[in-house]
Amino acid sequence: MTGGESKRTAFVTGGSRGIGLGIARELVKLGYAVAINGVRPAADVIDVLAGLREHSTADVHYVQGNIGAVGDRERIVEEVYGHFGALDVLVNNAGVAPRERSDLLEMSEESYDRVLDINLKGPFFLTQAIARRMVERQGTESTAEPCIINVGSVSATVASENRGQYCISKAGIGMMTQLFATRLGREGIPVYELRPGIIRTDMTQGVTEKYDKMIAEGLTVQPRWGSPEDVGRAVGALVRGDFPYSTGQVIMIDGGLTVSRL
Repeated sequence: MTGGESKRTAFVTGGSRGIGLGIARELVKLGYAVAINGVRPAADVIDVLAGLREHSTADVHYVQGNIGAVGDRERIVEEVYGHFGALDVLVNNAGVAPRERSDLLEMSEESYDRVLDINLKGPFFLTQAIARRMVERQGTESTAEPCIINVGSVSATVASENRGQYCISKAGIGMMTQLFATRLGREGIPVYELRPGIIRTDMTQGVTEKYDKMIAEGLTVQPRWGSPEDVGRAVGALVRGDFPYSTGQVIMIDGGLTVSRL
């Protein structure tokens, strides 16, 4: 890490906007040195980095790249470790929606591949690469307390037929969480999943009117949109170790959207 400090470190994919930025803000407030990732050029996130640095003197670093592309993904891992030396927390948050919502019978293979590459394949192999390094570090540093957090979605179980590829990718994140939790449990590395519901971000901006109406009509038990800060606070609880005996579990952040009601 720059400056010779020994603060805990975190890497948040898709951390330059939306839910990822809410998570990064919370981690910075907790004193973490944080690397965030996005596909935008570094020049386009200068203000984002400046905003994060207002919360703490901790190191904040940006790594440009698409986690769905193998070459980018390998470079991203090398750059994060080159900058920090070690990583305590990985937050797999980066994700995309289909560019166009379409009937399930009309979905293109190109759209399917794009969403699955970024939302599921990328996080899987990124986690594999970083988990290997976390396991190796566990064998040499008894004080290391790593953890991995996957940001899924209520779409893992709530079907939206006009964006089926997104739902499939998030359902996959659910099983990926259980698989890595099972494999890494004996290594002392917990793995968790967060499932946000209707969160106000740039991804949902185009359907604001739709969800305003649905929330007003009772879609959620708590009658409001969720915020990136709601997700960030859940990440804060997990990295503090507030759920030490819950690896592999799902934490719903959906305002009661998925509560069964009569």
